[in-house]
Amino acid sequence: MTNPTPEDLAARIRPALTKLYVMHFRIAEQSDLTGPQLSILARLNENGPSRISHIAREEGIRMPTASNALHQLEQRELVERIRDETDRRGVRVALTQLGRNELLRVGEERNKYLSEMFSTLSDEDLTRAIELSDIINKLADSYGVEKIDTKEG
Repeated sequence: MTNPTPEDLAARIRPALTKLYVMHFRIAEQSDLTGPQLSILARLNENGPSRISHIAREEGIRMPTASNALHQLEQRELVERIRDETDRRGVRVALTQLGRNELLRVGEERNKYLSEMFSTLSDEDLTRAIELSDIINKLADSYGVEKIDTKEG
């Protein structure tokens, strides 16, 4: 195939990504946290305490959806609301130690199952997959933010 387009790549890889995603989360189902809840916990772990509006924007979800997800996490004592030091009227959401522990536990568990998937690859394919991981991580870090900025701007 010469000069593949983004559409060519999408058509070729989407079905496999969907299948792997579904299988990975079926196998690694030790946590009853949803994917979006885990994403919020990971974002709080990475960025620190954040306003709900910031979390909604970063996650690409509406404020009521973010607020509901955070309420559920707060009920489980995985996050807590704290006063915003820069604006005393504002509130930020922070990860609790229990939330950090659960995020670490679930991450380790899911890494284990994902590594089991990867262990079926040949050494050559594993090397190629590691090279592709930089591209996948680049997409994960930038794609959602760019789409949100485009919608809002």
